[in-house]
Amino acid sequence: MILPKDRDPRFITIRRGGTLTDPDHRLLALWAAACAEHVLHLFELVQPADLRPRRAIEQTRAWTRGEIKMSQARAAGGHAMSAARELSGAARHAAYAAGQAAAVAHVAAHELGAAAYAIKAARAAAPGCEGERAGRIECRWQRERLPDAIRDLVLEDQRLRNEICWSVFDC
Repeated sequence: MILPKDRDPRFITIRRGGTLTDPDHRLLALWAAACAEHVLHLFELVQPADLRPRRAIEQTRAWTRGEIKMSQARAAGGHAMSAARELSGAARHAAYAAGQAAAVAHVAAHELGAAAYAIKAARAAAPGCEGERAGRIECRWQRERLPDAIRDLVLEDQRLRNEICWSVFDC
């Protein structure tokens, strides 16, 4: 479980009673999509014909542009997670990252799920005892791509939810 028991109002849109603006919601989704896409090749090496995770990332971006409804992005995320279930290791984590990215359209707090699963994918793909190092490198790569408008929000969220996200944000 990567979501906290109590929802943080900073990740609930203003129209639903929180403080998250629509532009920041879209930035969270785009950042999550970038995190997932960075490790997508780890899934595609194992399942090159299965387009569900790639489609979830595409649908995430389409949602941010207003081209599709939230429910369509969320459904694509569910399909990506279905692709993950039959796998293990890096491929599984990469597909889950894509699914979590698409779920950001529905619940913004899934942004950390995409990032955390991408880090887990990088760790699992690393040779020998290089997993922790690979995870730290992936975490730093993600942080370098955080837009300024959401940087503090995401870093604080990482600090608060690191424990329930397998402590992957210790980078």
